[in-house]
Amino acid sequence: MHLLPQASRPSACPGLMRIVPARDGGLCRIRLAWGELSAAQARVVAHASRTFGSGFIDVTNRANLQIRGVREDSQEVLVSRLVDAGLGPLTPGSDDLRNVMSSPLTGLDPHALLDAVPLVSTLIGQMQRDARLHELSPKFALMVDGGERLAMLDHPHDVWLSAISAERFVFGLAGGPPQFENDTPALAAVKTGHVPALVDALLHTFLDLAQPWQTRMRDLLTTCSIEDILGRVQEKLGLPLDRDVEHWRRPTSDARLRFGVHRQGTGDSVYVGAQVPLGRLDAATLFALADLAPQLRMTPWQSVMLLDVPSAEAQAVVEQLAALGLATNPDEPFARLIACTGSQGCAKSFADTKADAHLLARSMPPAGNVHLSGCARSCAAAHRVETTLIAVAPGRYDLYGEAPEPLARHLTIEQAARWLARSPSDA
Repeated sequence: MHLLPQASRPSACPGLMRIVPARDGGLCRIRLAWGELSAAQARVVAHASRTFGSGFIDVTNRANLQIRGVREDSQEVLVSRLVDAGLGPLTPGSDDLRNVMSSPLTGLDPHALLDAVPLVSTLIGQMQRDARLHELSPKFALMVDGGERLAMLDHPHDVWLSAISAERFVFGLAGGPPQFENDTPALAAVKTGHVPALVDALLHTFLDLAQPWQTRMRDLLTTCSIEDILGRVQEKLGLPLDRDVEHWRRPTSDARLRFGVHRQGTGDSVYVGAQVPLGRLDAATLFALADLAPQLRMTPWQSVMLLDVPSAEAQAVVEQLAALGLATNPDEPFARLIACTGSQGCAKSFADTKADAHLLARSMPPAGNVHLSGCARSCAAAHRVETTLIAVAPGRYDLYGEAPEPLARHLTIEQAARWLARSPSDA
């Protein structure tokens, strides 16, 4: 739908995409602008996973894909296949700069304040072409919010930008758009046309000021004031920043819009959404998804949306998604469970969280969201979850709510299920 033209796609070359080691083999991350890939690209990913990896593909909480278990002798040909399919970066060394997250409804939501597709495309291309920005950490992340009804607003980003109208964006650092009265307010506003220059100024200011250990914006803010940073940014921009935005609040997102059938844009087509169980697909399932719709979009909730589905076929598509094992209703257990890679794929994990989450799904209470993490890093959920189970040993977890201290310690999965099922009066 919004792919780079063929002429803009680079040919494969060394260093174009990074494959990092994991316990289950090489891990190849495929960064997707607004989470989108065509059915043809999905088939390439599925085939590559089956041929060169373990056959498993993870959907990440940044709406990207990860091919797992890549064999060392297959890395070069794998990257070549992905690049030829238009899934690689523009220039060598710039793959990590495509860390720009936007709504899975970018360009599709008629209630959005603007179509953010052109802006996101401009920013991704601009960042890849700037060799100095290759110094940024692979985890350095941006968010561009066009005011869509479905957006992951709780992930902290190094730089976030949010539309307040089609003509203006507000921005902030080391956080996300304020939604409630006590949230950290936006810093300033600029015209939409000035956003690319603003991002360029912010990123270069970060690199100007950051010490080697300061890889994220939150690190820089421990030694540099907001006023100093904004002063330097304004000087680079050569135009004033509108600071009168402290009262702006972003309307909340409706996460349930990632499930079921919804009107797509202003045409006759619909999109159909479903949750990928624990964020993990096998190659056969991805092939099947590619047969159901011409375009797919991954979401930061580790779910998938099928685009351009004719209205008359929508219910049949829902039934086929359910038959594939995806959760099509927000109340289903796998719609409310998150689990990290676990000890099968990560050396830092104390437990096989995927297997334990499958056990927990059998006895989940009818409400509530649960995150299983193999260690205290909580990689799988950057946003707040009602209940978190942090592994302390194989099959054993400490249970946390909103407080920093655990509510219960060293629980088995069966004990955790009973704890979750208690009524408030039992607690």
